[in-house]
Amino acid sequence: MTFRPTDRLIVQEVAPRDGLQIEPRWVTTDRKIDLIDSLSAAGFTRIEAGSFVSPKAVPNLRDGAEVFAGIHRRPGCIYVALVPNLKGAELAAVAGADEINLVASSSETHNMANMRMTCEASLTSFAAVTKALADRGLSRLPLLNGTVATAFGCPFEGRQAPARILSFVERYLRLGFRGITLADTTGMANPRQVASLVAEVLRLVRPEALTLHFHNTRGMGLANVLAAFEAGARRFDASLGGLGGCPFAPGATGNICTEDLVHMCDEMGIATGIDLQLLIELSRDLPALLGHDVPGQVAKAGRSYDLHPLPPASSARRTAA
Repeated sequence: MTFRPTDRLIVQEVAPRDGLQIEPRWVTTDRKIDLIDSLSAAGFTRIEAGSFVSPKAVPNLRDGAEVFAGIHRRPGCIYVALVPNLKGAELAAVAGADEINLVASSSETHNMANMRMTCEASLTSFAAVTKALADRGLSRLPLLNGTVATAFGCPFEGRQAPARILSFVERYLRLGFRGITLADTTGMANPRQVASLVAEVLRLVRPEALTLHFHNTRGMGLANVLAAFEAGARRFDASLGGLGGCPFAPGATGNICTEDLVHMCDEMGIATGIDLQLLIELSRDLPALLGHDVPGQVAKAGRSYDLHPLPPASSARRTAA
């Protein structure tokens, strides 16, 4: 498999939001800002820097306004905020988020668990968001991205019909959303399914406006990235160290690991523009920050062609499996 120099893969880093939201340890505002600034320095063009949700629902991200006020904004990088409703969108806009990400599940059951409303109620509320932001007369309106959660399956309902996913995409586009995310919220996707759905969605959305959000719950995260990339997708969410997970998805583990994804791309000749060595160093700092190990693999094993000294002569006769 060969790729052209123009076949760039865009990584949106989501650890500061998706990665930290369910961590048992509070990460202070200054440490969040340091993390985001370090990620900016690594070459990311998109970072999900925080969210504006109820502090009672997600206490770990209650400092969203302070984080957005404190980060050093690197030119050319889009800083994204996830919001659940109109109030969150207004707060994010005032804080200077470059893009607002609104989420509705394709699964009625999951949407009730996550948002406490029907899918139709969520989509109707998003229409109010677009109108309210326009009516505020802000000098610079944030871009709007619509996420279809559980797009590849729901742990309560099972597979979601592709026609249903396409109907959500069409609804977002009619509302004036510039970007679309298909989220494998629970890590149920497989490469063949991914390739098929991405091909259908790309009939409605340009590749630069589509993001894929995979979890590695069943070990297929990077395989799903390649399937989507070959089908024409170019932008993917990933989380430093593989942090994250949906609190309303039984058994769901973290997002695909950023440094593992970038390492795979480097080895395959797919350009990302991201400093892999800096990513590895940042990931190796996470256990001290969070108080536990993280699932990413490249930070533990090193890059494929990092060379090592020969073993001592006394053990040279032993063979490895």
